[in-house]
Amino acid sequence: MVRRVVGKQWQQWQAIGLLSLALGSGIGWGASQPVFAQSILPQLAQNPGAEQWFNQGLQFIQAGKVTEAVAAFRQATRLNPAMAVAHYNLGLALRQQGKLQLAADAFYQAAQVDPQFALAFANLGAALLEGNNLEQAGAYLQRAIELNPSLGLAHYNLGLVLEQQGNLERATNSFQTAKRLSPQASEPAYHLGLIYLKQNRIQEATEEFRQAIKITPKYPEAQYSLGSILFNQGDFAGALTAFRQSAQSNSNYANAYYGAGLTFLRQGLYKDALQVLQYAKELYALQGNTEWAAKADQQLQRARTQAK
Repeated sequence: MVRRVVGKQWQQWQAIGLLSLALGSGIGWGASQPVFAQSILPQLAQNPGAEQWFNQGLQFIQAGKVTEAVAAFRQATRLNPAMAVAHYNLGLALRQQGKLQLAADAFYQAAQVDPQFALAFANLGAALLEGNNLEQAGAYLQRAIELNPSLGLAHYNLGLVLEQQGNLERATNSFQTAKRLSPQASEPAYHLGLIYLKQNRIQEATEEFRQAIKITPKYPEAQYSLGSILFNQGDFAGALTAFRQSAQSNSNYANAYYGAGLTFLRQGLYKDALQVLQYAKELYALQGNTEWAAKADQQLQRARTQAK
């Protein structure tokens, strides 16, 4: 009975996944992506023309017209080069367009105009982090924290820098501070879980992943990581539940299907394993992840052999 119910559910998810691939789908922040602060308003109307263009840019952003917003913010900075918030919001708009270098330049200009502008330094660091310039990103994030020690997103982004640099002790401190300052953010808990997992602190990692999921119930990476721990502990029912929830949170998350496939193999449910491993292989291939597509194929061959 368990086998039949699980199989039907995975068939339904496969159809949902194919639809999502056709339409395109996304989920908030990526698990390891930097967090950017949002737009802010000017405090002083030093140049009425610049303020008018700035407000027009905000209206364009609200209407989803990013290209027009970029043009409006640029005009505001031309009319008033000392308008730090115009540079800042220009950076946010450029970042939405995927123009990381130009976004970083805009945040840099905002910080140059106003050296006390903590959010400008924080977003400059985030842009550099997203561009994999870890050393400079860390320096600007440190400056943001010096200016505003309560800026949780700066501590979180600094934690990402330190984690990627392999400085796990300092990264842990940054993520713990981010958790304290931003208790409604799930990402710091998730990354603490990853660090504890690397350090073989399994119970602490489990608690952090569960906390991240409690804050953000649809968190596929955290659910997958929890499932991996449960799998290694031999709790296959719990692992399968976590992998299923991961796939429900993001139907294009190939790891969830791969993890479920391995779990079905361990349970001797080879037909179910064939189904989800095939889908994992297809997703990995569509996403250009040839290494893991090959690994999924290896497990597929294993499942076919066992199913005979």
